This record gives sequence, structure tokens and C-alpha cells, in this order.
Amino acid sequence: QVQLVESGGGLVQAGGSLRLSCAASGRGFSYITVAWFRQAPGMEREFVAAINWSGASRYYADSAKGRFTISRDNAKNAGYLRMNSLKPEDTAVYYCAADSSVSGSQNAADYHYWGQGTQVSVSS
Repeated sequence: QVQLVESGGGLVQAGGSLRLSCAASGRGFSYITVAWFRQAPGMEREFVAAINWSGASRYYADSAKGRFTISRDNAKNAGYLRMNSLKPEDTAVYYCAADSSVSGSQNAADYHYWGQGTQVSVSS
């Protein structure tokens, strides 16, 4: 069982940066894939990025490539999403997700563990 708590969201101007954190508790974090999804009002939850258990494989949505960086620190039981060059269309609630049986899946249904989300708002 893994519990996830996101932090680091906030209000930022277009072009700015934020770093989201995902703190995990429970057993087995070092062996599971961690992903970030986001959901804007009235929209479906969409994949942003994922990283496998070792950090050797990273996957990004086209909208995140070149601007966002996913990382993890297994010693701290934590995952991160660094977001640069933020745009108003990045405004959404960002969720951390994890699962032991997926590797880079972009399908939210494949992830068993979810955090409560953190709001990111980008003003123009």
C-alpha cells in the first residue's frame, strides 16, 4: 500500500517555473512507476509524464516535452515534476500516481495509487 501527497502547486505568471513534489509513504516505493497527470475544469484527466522505478526510463506527453522534467529520489520516497516555461494552458490540478505493474503507461486507469492533487494556475 502506498499513499501519495502532492505539494508545490500555486499561481505563476506565464513563462515561470514550478516544481511539484510527490511524497510517498508505505512500502515498495522504490519498485514502482511514478507518473503525473493533470485535469483542467471540464476536461478529462491527461497524462503528463512518467518515470520507471530506477529512473532510467522517462516518458512525456508531447505538451510536456522540452519544458517539464520528471525525476525521483527513492532514498527520500519522493517524486518530482519540474515545470519550466509555463503557459496558461498548463493550468490544471496536477495528480501524482503510482503503480507497480506499469512502465510508462499513459492510461490513468493503469495506476492504482493516487494523490489528492495540487492546483497549478498560470496567468497570462
